[in-house]
Amino acid sequence: MNKIGNHTAISEMSTLLVLRHSNNSIGIVQGIEHNGNLIDVLPNRNMVDTIMRIDSAEDSFMDFYSDFYYQLKDPSEYSFFKVREFEAHDTAIDLQQYINCLSEVERQDLKAVEVSIEAVNAIRNKRPIENEPSLLKKSFSNGSVISNSSSQYRYQIEDVPWDKMAEMGLDREKLEEIGALDSLLKGYKTPMLVPVLFDNGETVSHIDARLQLRIDDDGELIVKVHRVCKKVDFRKKFKGHKFTKEDRVNLLSSGNMGRVVDLIDTVTGEIIPSLISLDRLTNELISLRMEFVRIPDVLCGVRLDLEQKQVLRDGKSLFIENMVSKKGKFFSATVQFNADRQWVEFLFERNLRSTGLTQSEDNFELGVPSTFRGIKLRRWQIEKLKAGEMAYIKGLESRNGKTYQGYMSFDKAIGRIVFSFKNPKKQ
Repeated sequence: MNKIGNHTAISEMSTLLVLRHSNNSIGIVQGIEHNGNLIDVLPNRNMVDTIMRIDSAEDSFMDFYSDFYYQLKDPSEYSFFKVREFEAHDTAIDLQQYINCLSEVERQDLKAVEVSIEAVNAIRNKRPIENEPSLLKKSFSNGSVISNSSSQYRYQIEDVPWDKMAEMGLDREKLEEIGALDSLLKGYKTPMLVPVLFDNGETVSHIDARLQLRIDDDGELIVKVHRVCKKVDFRKKFKGHKFTKEDRVNLLSSGNMGRVVDLIDTVTGEIIPSLISLDRLTNELISLRMEFVRIPDVLCGVRLDLEQKQVLRDGKSLFIENMVSKKGKFFSATVQFNADRQWVEFLFERNLRSTGLTQSEDNFELGVPSTFRGIKLRRWQIEKLKAGEMAYIKGLESRNGKTYQGYMSFDKAIGRIVFSFKNPKKQ
């Protein structure tokens, strides 16, 4: 297992320092109260676990900051600075000392390193501000030096614990071939189930699982294996939450529970308002703290108003009309925030059922697509999928241009094709 030093392990995440104009004090941002007031703390190493942690990737940071900024009651009262998380304490102290020695004229120089909401909005709307520096790629380092943190990846290729990957029967070439490496390096789950060798201490077997890179409490980068569960046991409480019948129906139909609930941290006992979704590939329940729920201002060309954003933030579904697809065509769909993907997703399958169609076998058969990953399915493949059988497919192409093959089945519960590299019947 590769050991990740403190610098590498946490430098991938950022946080915000805030300058309060009313008293010229520097604090480290914790969050925002319901009334829009900012919550921040003075530099204190004992409070390091309470500060806000933000993905440094430019797209993620832009989405976060825009949402964060417009929740503030009076954002003009503050100036914000993006810093690397592990440097927040020392940088806040140095920046405070620096500000204390500045004149009013010299203080204007700080604008060059502030996170500018104008720059954020311009970049998000693909309208770069002329002569505007890329503020999203800057971060304070020790109060005075600005460093570049423009990498889109949370982890580097050399940091991956390849020895553990080898034990699971995987290597770099295999992960690249199936299009899983990119998601891993960004800190996300693999977008597909990956066949791996699993050693339970007695026997070694093949299982399908989603993989994810995570840093453990010792600062080591590990491979987290999300195994496939046959079904969710809703009789058991999930982090203190007892599921209602409506909760179960929502999770099984749309994958999202549809409301905010208080969960209990099993270690600290902290009460955490969260959303819950279902990983449709593994049947694993996933929760997300409300402080990490980010709703975009614009979705496929439609600007969301405050009421619409609040509906999505509450975990509810929202029907939006006249969105624009990548091909420039108008469409309407139901959307909902997904805690597993940590973003707003489209619920086309749910729209189909809401028109009055029942969940009969015939209606589900209509959901079998005619193509899969760019390959047009043959009639015999579609018939097998409709009948609930496995179908072999070849000629699939990964992102780097390599071809691969495997087996597919149609999962009626989620309304889409599920792919596997091996034949489950032989297993």
